Amino acid sequence: MKVSLLDSNEYIPHFRNYINQVEKDVGLIEGLELGFKNLYSFYESIPDDKLKFSYVEGKWTVKEIISHLIDAERVFCYRAMRFARKDNTPLAGFDENEYAVYSKANNRSISALLEEYRTVRQSTISLFKSFDNDMLISRGVAGGGEVSVRALGFLIIGHEKHHSNIIRERYL
Repeated sequence: MKVSLLDSNEYIPHFRNYINQVEKDVGLIEGLELGFKNLYSFYESIPDDKLKFSYVEGKWTVKEIISHLIDAERVFCYRAMRFARKDNTPLAGFDENEYAVYSKANNRSISALLEEYRTVRQSTISLFKSFDNDMLISRGVAGGGEVSVRALGFLIIGHEKHHSNIIRERYL
């Protein structure tokens, strides 16, 4: 499944910016694998003195962004699994700013954050590989709007690209 085959009615408008970050001819599994490969080495290359840097007071540090990406990926995968299993219970959104505060990412080593990132992404890839076409087009309500399982997968890819672009532009 390629992102260009997604209908805009498969996700809420808030997700559009993230999904538009994904190249149109990239497949879901390919995008998850390539994103990991490219961004793991990028995160690994960030100088130590930039890991706790925030370009404006109140903005997240690079470590907090990485932790946020891990948290968000877990949330999106949980939603995808529930919807693929035909669980129609509406799911609440989550407050990413509160998650960032309580993650205590700045107290963790970059190697620990990257190991967690690797583990979560491997799990994400396994989960999405387990979905057949009927599961991928399944939908549910999360964060106040309807979203498909496949849109959640592309959201993970685009969300990560969005934040890595911000790191490049504002932190390095």
